[in-house]
Amino acid sequence: MKRTLLLLLIGLCLLPATLRAQSHIRTDFKDKNYVDTSATMVWVGVNMAGHLPLGYLKEWFKPNLSVGANVLYKSKSNWTLDAAFSYMFGANIRDTNFAFLGDLANENGVVMDGNGLKATLYFEGRYWMFGLGVGKIIPVNRWKNSGIWLRFGAGYFGHKIRINDYDHQVPQLDGNYLKGYDHLSGGFAMTQFVGYLFNQKNRILNFYGGIEFYECWTKPMRNYIFYEGPTAGTKSRFSGLVSLKIGWNIPLYEKKSVTTFYYR
Repeated sequence: MKRTLLLLLIGLCLLPATLRAQSHIRTDFKDKNYVDTSATMVWVGVNMAGHLPLGYLKEWFKPNLSVGANVLYKSKSNWTLDAAFSYMFGANIRDTNFAFLGDLANENGVVMDGNGLKATLYFEGRYWMFGLGVGKIIPVNRWKNSGIWLRFGAGYFGHKIRINDYDHQVPQLDGNYLKGYDHLSGGFAMTQFVGYLFNQKNRILNFYGGIEFYECWTKPMRNYIFYEGPTAGTKSRFSGLVSLKIGWNIPLYEKKSVTTFYYR
């Protein structure tokens, strides 16, 4: 996990150098008579991020990764509207004694299966978010569809403990009984992204990278949790994520105007 976060950070640090290198190989930058203008565009994208949890999530989980997808509309004035989905995985459980399993685990955090042997269980934090976003691209060079991207999003955020009984030998973790241990929670969330978005005419090198922040207010979605009891009346709990994010865009539509100046 730490290695992946380091690679993401290195990628973000190298982003400005990559942008400078690309500006030298594009033909429109070499043409002194060419002035590009902002365009109306639609694209689909995929992304990857590394996250550090805060608040309630930090009490339960360690850092995690995510993959996501989005559909985005960019106006000629560089405003963006998008629908996005992210699925987060790889968050190890901080409670190594597995107290959240209640009486199912002994004082050493061991769960015995139906045969009286140590059960082979796997625990992992899983999050997901879907919602809508609005943003603004602020150009910093002659290619007016690229620039600093500021984005605000809002939507639904959910999280739970994924419990996998590989041998299916623990009756208490079968069927609906499993729901009493997974701590499924959900609620409203907001995100803020600050980074750089780069679009190239050849539609291949269209990517972005930056920092994203999450603020989430979630509460239990199960009526009863074995470790805690009834969940009625439980208030929303605050969680946050600090993320390094990179993504790749695939343009589907582009409508733009080009102004060419002729000199005599």
